[in-house]
Amino acid sequence: MQWFAVALGGALGAMARYGVSLWMFNASSEKFPYATLTVNVLGSFIMGILFVYMVEKAALPAEMRGLLMIGFLGAFTTFSTFSLDALSLWQNGHLFLALVYVLATVILCLVAISSSIWLARLF
Repeated sequence: MQWFAVALGGALGAMARYGVSLWMFNASSEKFPYATLTVNVLGSFIMGILFVYMVEKAALPAEMRGLLMIGFLGAFTTFSTFSLDALSLWQNGHLFLALVYVLATVILCLVAISSSIWLARLF
């Protein structure tokens, strides 16, 4: 049953990521990979909340971990796409943008997960 939960979560996460990518692409004509940055920061924030409510507080069933944390967020967040976007910026001569993108992703994702853990622990 856990395999099915991970697969279902993965399918939903992939569709959500695709939806964010379409929305971000239509909302901006920039060449900066905003969609990948957005899903990685949002995914980090959600991961922090789920960590507190599933692992620390046991307020959500542990069985949901496969569906949400492994399946959904595993497919929703996009480290491989992040890597490809950063390399593409660099190879196309946009070294400064590549550096900004890498630093922004790492810093914002760490801020997102730490702030969501802090917030979730309050409630």
